[in-house]
Amino acid sequence: MTKTVIIGTNHAGIAAANTLLDNYPDQEVVMIDRNSNLSYLGCGTALWVGRQIDDYQGLFYTNKADFEAKGAKIYMETSVDRIDFSEKKVHCVQKDGKAFIESYDKLILATGSRPIAPKVPGHDLDGIHFLKLFQEGQAVDAEISKDSVKKVAVIGAGYIGVEIAEAAKRRGKEVLLFDAADRSLPSYYDKWFTDEMDKNLADHGIETHFGDLVKEYKGSDRVNAIVADSGEYQVDMVINAIGFGPNAELAKDHLELFQNGAYLVDRHQQTSDPDVYAVGDCATIYSNALEKMTYIALASNAVRSGIVAGHNVGGTPLEAAGVQGSNGISIWGLNLVSTGLSVTAAEKNGVDVKYTDFEDLQKPGFIKGENDTVKIRIVYEASSRRIVGAQLSSREDISMGIHMFSLAIAKHVTIDELKLLDIFFLPHFNQPYNYITMAALSAE
Repeated sequence: MTKTVIIGTNHAGIAAANTLLDNYPDQEVVMIDRNSNLSYLGCGTALWVGRQIDDYQGLFYTNKADFEAKGAKIYMETSVDRIDFSEKKVHCVQKDGKAFIESYDKLILATGSRPIAPKVPGHDLDGIHFLKLFQEGQAVDAEISKDSVKKVAVIGAGYIGVEIAEAAKRRGKEVLLFDAADRSLPSYYDKWFTDEMDKNLADHGIETHFGDLVKEYKGSDRVNAIVADSGEYQVDMVINAIGFGPNAELAKDHLELFQNGAYLVDRHQQTSDPDVYAVGDCATIYSNALEKMTYIALASNAVRSGIVAGHNVGGTPLEAAGVQGSNGISIWGLNLVSTGLSVTAAEKNGVDVKYTDFEDLQKPGFIKGENDTVKIRIVYEASSRRIVGAQLSSREDISMGIHMFSLAIAKHVTIDELKLLDIFFLPHFNQPYNYITMAALSAE
């Protein structure tokens, strides 16, 4: 028997455990997590807080008993105090203070990410919340449910910030949305798309403060005001959604790290210690758009990395296919999807790109009923002409189109190969001169 210890049991750790338990009967699997629950889909928190779904039960997709039924030993509410890498021993402490040691043949680190929390004055006041764990979602929902909470400040206009701002507004609160950047969603979309989202937010009553850095929280015990570059604002509650960084404390002194502190892994999810693998948000991942290792914290990437690590630990050599960082968001019916690099991201990473834009109705003009405009941008490398990114927006559901672009990036498809690609036409769905074809044909 080979004994594998997995530290962390959310998406990446669960994927690794399932891969080992379902495919490798010679594996003894031990799972350790400091939380009281596992498999929480944090991306659904805003849907629950905004009452767009009935409750949070469906946001959990597995439980401790499922893994015990497969033969795993699983410790919840258990912290890892330290790891002795030379002796291959994990030193643990349970909630009741009981200490124990688990030895391992192979170790998988799936410790995830942690919210970025600037230590500005007043950061420790009551009423300042984060959104990562289920318990944090519960706390935010409980606060928003109070009649005394009328004005909510959301710090950070990335995906989580924009989604929770919508949720708070749906619950009847005044919402102030702050970001040091000059627009929302700058990590995923170019200005052509974020201008549309910024207007969407404002049209629905969100008070946006872009290019406005929050510098201080005020209050005696509980926060009652925030101070930003533009002035001081009275608030009843703060939700911090600035972003996430890798939670790589346990092995930072033993393993080779990426520039942002994540564990540096190879295409097999193996770290600089051959008996230690790292998966999910605590580790790097290979970007097919950049053609190098980078850091992209997404649940979908976490699952894939866990599967790859599980097979490699189990004895089946498997190289990760790489990712594009595909993602999407839907706010008050405005749908944005993207994959790979935006023009902004390409410039930031030193990739010389060109892009082609197109805008048209989803379906022919004679179609009655829902038929909204679609905007598309395809980004391609100037020298090789390979596609490295795409963005789409519409009030139609155009989400499936981004999967094709994800595959195009992974397979190094050029913008020229896309020009005469066989894309079907039927008036119920699209136009004869499809916006994908038209964008490709109009490329330089």
